[in-house]
Amino acid sequence: MSHPVESESAIAPIYLGPGDLTIEQVVAVARRGWPVAEIGPQAGDSASQVAYQRVLTSRAWVDAVVAENEKRQSEGKQHLLSYYGINTGYGAKSGRKGLNSEDIAWVARNLVVSHSTGVGDTLHPEVVRAAILIRANSLAQGYSGVRPLLINTLIRMLNAGVTPLIPEYGSVGASGDLAPLSHLALVLSKRPSGGSTGALANLPPDYEESGQAYLRLEPGEDPRSYAQDPQVVTIDGQSYALLSGQAAMQARGIEPLELQAKEGLALNNGTTFSAAAAALALYDAETITRHAEVAAALSLEALLGFRDAFFPQIQRIRRHTGQVQTAQRILQIMQGSNLLDGDQDQDPRYCPPQDPYSLRVAPQVIGAVWDVLGFLRQTISEEINAATDNPTILVDLPRNYKAISGGNFHGAPLAYAMDFLSIVMTDLGSLSERRTFRLMDPHLNNGLPAMLVQDEPGKEGRTSGLMMAQYLAASLVSDCKTLAHPDSVDSIPTSANQEDHVSMSLNAARHARKVVENIGYVVAIELLSAYFGLRWRLADIRQKVENVDYLANVALSDSSCEEELERDDLLVLDLRRKQALPAAGAGTQKAFDVIQRALFGGPQPLPPLGEGPTTEDRFLQPYVRRAFALLHSQKIIGEVYKTIGIGS
Repeated sequence: MSHPVESESAIAPIYLGPGDLTIEQVVAVARRGWPVAEIGPQAGDSASQVAYQRVLTSRAWVDAVVAENEKRQSEGKQHLLSYYGINTGYGAKSGRKGLNSEDIAWVARNLVVSHSTGVGDTLHPEVVRAAILIRANSLAQGYSGVRPLLINTLIRMLNAGVTPLIPEYGSVGASGDLAPLSHLALVLSKRPSGGSTGALANLPPDYEESGQAYLRLEPGEDPRSYAQDPQVVTIDGQSYALLSGQAAMQARGIEPLELQAKEGLALNNGTTFSAAAAALALYDAETITRHAEVAAALSLEALLGFRDAFFPQIQRIRRHTGQVQTAQRILQIMQGSNLLDGDQDQDPRYCPPQDPYSLRVAPQVIGAVWDVLGFLRQTISEEINAATDNPTILVDLPRNYKAISGGNFHGAPLAYAMDFLSIVMTDLGSLSERRTFRLMDPHLNNGLPAMLVQDEPGKEGRTSGLMMAQYLAASLVSDCKTLAHPDSVDSIPTSANQEDHVSMSLNAARHARKVVENIGYVVAIELLSAYFGLRWRLADIRQKVENVDYLANVALSDSSCEEELERDDLLVLDLRRKQALPAAGAGTQKAFDVIQRALFGGPQPLPPLGEGPTTEDRFLQPYVRRAFALLHSQKIIGEVYKTIGIGS
């Protein structure tokens, strides 16, 4: 999903470790390639230096316990002190016996290759880039006992555009995202130089121990420099060469690492991919929810709705913060509209002043979504700055055994958050789809043409108009109702019951991302439909106001609610009395203009649609796609908010 690209030369690098990484920075690195600073003695501010010292200190403790065991081994002592993840096996195979020093590099390598079991489609590169950033930030907290070189290798991969291919299936969300992170570690690491139990030769193409990676190609770069007949793919406008992990790292001059004590587990133990998908999903959900408010305003004006349900007095007595703020923003967007009926100091033209729920409860539903998104933002912001591997090295602990086995790898906070995100976004889309349906239905849309495109007289039924756009919205919402079934309520024990409760957080995050994408289309379809409805409404009311013969013998009395007329005719009479022409609100008019430019302006305008009576339909998919792209460009929100004077 695209966002405005900024010049990297003007962007200060992001520093890791202090615990202040933001969701916006994750998105910027994942989607726009913002640079990340390597950790080191000169990098960042004082907080970065404190974190860097923790990295050095925790690593020094790991080196010290390894050296102590080497000393015991050289002295012929049979008993070696065992430290989980440093000189033991993993999970149910950890045992109590410490392995010899020559086994340590191999136990790390074996962990990575044996846990790389993922299948299915590959995760989007933006999710993988977000995961690399979050993993580096987690390790940079200084509680994992890894070398600074490991953290900086992850950062170099990000900055150089080496993005491992990660299969979408394989994680149960505890001990973190083991399988996806192991596929990441395949690209970063290599086989130890000694102690192999057998050489590997004449391997088939599908056995590549360095994994696979996307290599971001610069303009004019020839991928044949790195491999014979490499596959080149384009994703969201960016070209990549699909290479072995080894070839991709070599192409950018990054040396894969021989993993040392603790580093295998530090790489693959944590909620990193769950957090990455969650951060991107939340960011997009917030974008969509802002547009849902604009779409509701456009629909309300196109349908000649009432202001009453948005009055601040009604919101205050319900008390919910999101509801109060949503109603206020929608009123601001519609400020200045004379299409709407009634106001706090103006009686309604049509009685009773009560719209259907899909219009009337927009503050309650969208506002509640905002309240949930605020909670999720706090949860995800905490997670992307967390140390989530196990064991944790706590050097300040007043005892000699500093490796603490805990459960920070468990994805429950993210699983709950993503299940909740799927639920509220599905309901947001359900409300939006109902407004789209109402705009289309000639029995419900207060005089708009059926399916928002008017047939030529005598040719009724020859066209379908925007009919199928509502079908698409209905299909997407229905899909989301299945995807929104909570993943967090499921747990299947693993590792011989050592890991007997898992979170399924990555499943929840993957499903939430899909829900958010679907609902983006649903809200884009409402924006599209409301645009056509409002365009027709403005032209129709203006024509009727200027037609002296239309309703020539009917006058609107000074008392409200007395005429037996429909809403549009009451509006015509009211505008005549005020000697005014129909006008949308300042914010809705700006949104209308932006949508119109995206569809019919610029160097590649789409064919005219819905301008007047017609006998010909249009190929609708490009209109839907442009509306979706426009939503995610955030141009509507940027211009509308600027017009009405509120911050984003």
